[in-house]
Parts: sequence; C-alpha cells; structure tokens
Amino acid sequence: MATNLGRTRPAVRALYRVNKNTRHVQLSDASVTMLTGIPPGKGAGSVTEDSSRAGWLQQARSYLRNADPVLARLIDDRPAFDPRAWMAQLPPMDLYGALLFQVTGQQLSVPATRRTLARIQALFDGHLPSPTELLGVDPGKLRQAGLSWPKVSTLRDLAERLSDGRLNPNVLSSLPDDELMAELTAIPGIGPWTVQGAMIIALQREDVVLPGDLALRKAVQVAYQLDHLPTQQEVLAIAEIWRPYRSLATSYLFSAAFEQTEAPPVVPHET
Repeated sequence: MATNLGRTRPAVRALYRVNKNTRHVQLSDASVTMLTGIPPGKGAGSVTEDSSRAGWLQQARSYLRNADPVLARLIDDRPAFDPRAWMAQLPPMDLYGALLFQVTGQQLSVPATRRTLARIQALFDGHLPSPTELLGVDPGKLRQAGLSWPKVSTLRDLAERLSDGRLNPNVLSSLPDDELMAELTAIPGIGPWTVQGAMIIALQREDVVLPGDLALRKAVQVAYQLDHLPTQQEVLAIAEIWRPYRSLATSYLFSAAFEQTEAPPVVPHET
C-alpha cells in the first residue's frame, strides 16, 4: 500500500480508508514521541509487564510488517531499533509529570523545551513537581523558569483539579483513550497533542497516533512518497491499518525522520 511520488489526496484516501464505525480518539492538534518506557499505568491498552515486552514487540512488528509495506521496510531496516531507548533521556514521569512535560513543549523547539524543563526541575530539587509541589511554589518562579503565563495557568489549573479531587490520577489512567481525552482537554491550554503524548509517555498506550504533529506529518510524507504534506485526516487514514499498534508504527516513522537529521527524538509541538 505504499504511495508513490505524485499521488493526489484522493488517491491517498482511496488507499487508506478510515473505518468510520471504529471508535478512536478525535485529534486536531510535539517533535516526536518516540514511545514507551516509563513503568506502565493502569490504562486500557497498556503494556503491563516488562517480561512480556519482547514478545509483544515481536508480535507488533510482525503485524505492522504484514499490514503495511512501507512500515515493513522501516522495520526491516532497523532490526535493533528500541522504541523505549529515548525515554532514558527524560526524567521519571507520572501522568501529571508527562502532562507538564507536554505543556512545557507546546510551540517550543526541542532545545528550548529541554532547557525549560531543566530549570523547572531545579526549582524542585532536581525532579518534576507533583501537583501539590507545583501549587506551593510562587507562580513567578515558574515564569522565570521559562513557562509563559498561559502555561503556568494551565499547569496550576490541572494541579488544582488533581489536588482537590475533581480529577483522580488513578481513575484517569484507567479510562479509555477517548474518555481520557475528553476529561483532560476540558482544561484550557490542554489540547489533543498534549494528551496523546502523555498517553504514550506515562500510560504506555499502544494505539496512539499524533496526526497534528508536524514532524509526524513530514515523516509520513517522506516515507509514503507523497507530493504534499498530508493533512491530519490523511495521516489518520494511513494509520488506520496500523491498529492496534499505532504507537509503535509512529515511533518507526519518527526514527526514520530523525536519522536523516541526526537529532535525538523528543516529544513534539502542539500545532
């Protein structure tokens, strides 16, 4: 099903049709979520035991290889690829930490995101804050660390909801993707991309794709030899055949893209 250079948008839609009867997260909205490595949460669709990881990867790679010739090439060209390796570059993150990381990275370059995150950690003795810890610090210090005032407001709003019981992290972690998306995107400043990254980083959700991510859209354009930058709907259509392993498929596309730039993978920007 690989597309050729010069294919038109209708051709893309014809080759990769979305099953509209299949429930999936509605996406509209960082440069790369290279996938899974934090100890799993209790979310639906999580990799639950490290001992099963190797078998799961073998099964997922085999499925994707058979489902999509483009992914088959990417997988076969990278026999030693470890989708968890990039996580060693990040501090440990629970769901709130992952959302903080994602909010920090909205509309920022990779280096700027890392610098800001390091300054935030410095405010909390080298670790990312819990909701209670974040609420206990002067908001002006978060602004001085590099967060915009809107981002400070978003993170405080989220922290307040987690602290006063309006949101329960254990309950959130157990929700299906679409329900988790609805709960978190109700908070001003948190969009689909922010939640999608947190699903992957903190909850190890296996079937997440980030169609609004510019880096992913560019990776899809190159890998599938499209003559245009695919729309979000076109990315979703192409990704439909990757189910239920869209997270892993996305990681291979990001890997291919970053091999060309020789830049380390990091979570992408909100668009």
